[in-house]
Amino acid sequence: MSRLARQFDERRLLYRIITKKDPDAFAKVYDQYIERIYRFVYFKISSKEEAEDITSDVFLRVWNYLVDGHEKQIQSLSGLLYTTARHAVIDAYRERAKRPVVSLEVASEIASSEVTLQQTNEQIEQKDTFTRLVADMRSLKQEYQEVLLLRYVEELSVGEIAVIVGKSKTNVRVLLHRSLKKLKEQQDTKYI
Repeated sequence: MSRLARQFDERRLLYRIITKKDPDAFAKVYDQYIERIYRFVYFKISSKEEAEDITSDVFLRVWNYLVDGHEKQIQSLSGLLYTTARHAVIDAYRERAKRPVVSLEVASEIASSEVTLQQTNEQIEQKDTFTRLVADMRSLKQEYQEVLLLRYVEELSVGEIAVIVGKSKTNVRVLLHRSLKKLKEQQDTKYI
């Protein structure tokens, strides 16, 4: 679907949700964005269960916001979803700071990541490269991580990212450039 068609479809669904409080229209929005929002949250949280909870909370918050009649403030439905997800992640970090969280997922990931005899060297190298890239990305400043994730994983436009992070398009382009430069520097110093 082209970007223009997607925007038109978003506007139509948004209108139905706001004016008619149409749960079917919101279900379509949910189906369209659930995987993308989950991936965005999971990358920042690194806990499957917590990412699922936060993602559910994001959609609940957006539904409540829309049916309460805030339509004039919405520039983009995807922007609203990602901005809400961003705020929910911040809330989760604050909550984590109040109480220590022990994740069983870490233990299961270690157990499941054990190399089996059937894996090829290429698969091992790909996994290792990906793991290093994710580790290097996580060592970047939070705003660098966010713009890289939105641009290259979620494949959002610079304009959409600008709405989500609350910066101008020019600032987003500069952030993307700086974050890629910093990531490349990290890769060059560590792995050469």
